Amino acid sequence: MSKSVVTTKRFVIAKNRLGKGQIIQFTNKEGKVQEYDHDAVYAALKDKFEAMPCFAKYKSYTATNNVPAFVRELKL
Repeated sequence: MSKSVVTTKRFVIAKNRLGKGQIIQFTNKEGKVQEYDHDAVYAALKDKFEAMPCFAKYKSYTATNNVPAFVRELKL
């Protein structure tokens, strides 16, 4: 399956994006374009996301200003 680039306004991991092969791209508050593989980030941190109250309630996790530190540490 080929990957498609999707532009968003923030970092997002959402259940409705799973399995779609999306590369998410957004511009952080410093103006730097950030890009990550949605499914790879979710797969690596599935337990962490599933344990978050926001993920249980809204089926998504977002960060407005940057890629969260715990995701940057993955080096995906």
